[in-house]
Amino acid sequence: MEKAYASLITAIGEDLTRPGLAKTPHRAAEAFKYLCKGYEENLGTIVNEAIFPSDNDEMVIVKDIELYSLCEHHLLPFIGKAHVAYLPSGKVIGLSKIARIVDMFARRLQIQENLTKQIADAILEVTDAKGVGVIIEAQHMCMMMRGVEKQNSSMKTSVMLGQFRNNPQTRSEFLSLVR
Repeated sequence: MEKAYASLITAIGEDLTRPGLAKTPHRAAEAFKYLCKGYEENLGTIVNEAIFPSDNDEMVIVKDIELYSLCEHHLLPFIGKAHVAYLPSGKVIGLSKIARIVDMFARRLQIQENLTKQIADAILEVTDAKGVGVIIEAQHMCMMMRGVEKQNSSMKTSVMLGQFRNNPQTRSEFLSLVR
């Protein structure tokens, strides 16, 4: 990966021998590995048996989970927040695990639409919930730094599963609570 970064830097006309760039290929490779660390993680390890019995059947919401990802089309960041909700059916997941699931999928080359679905599917899989709702709001550097250069644009995506899809009241409650 270091060689690839060295080639890229050289290709734009920079001099890798100048002091500010001498170690940049190594630093950039390490940064890219970190930004894409979600490939080294899996759902079982993330959840780590933090599923607990509960007789709560009311909506559980974790909102404003910050996320950082890289657009798979331009390798530029998109930055935002996720709101995740589920309706328990006899078990709940440890609170921090929801944020870790968001991070695991966000730390892969992504498009926001797929990221939203991956998070919802994973929460449903590990909790066996009656329903899951996920909303992501993000700003995409590929729209802000290049192309149309729209600085105030943001994208919102949602995935509703189970009762969040089938029951308008459940969907409405979720939407009103994350506003």
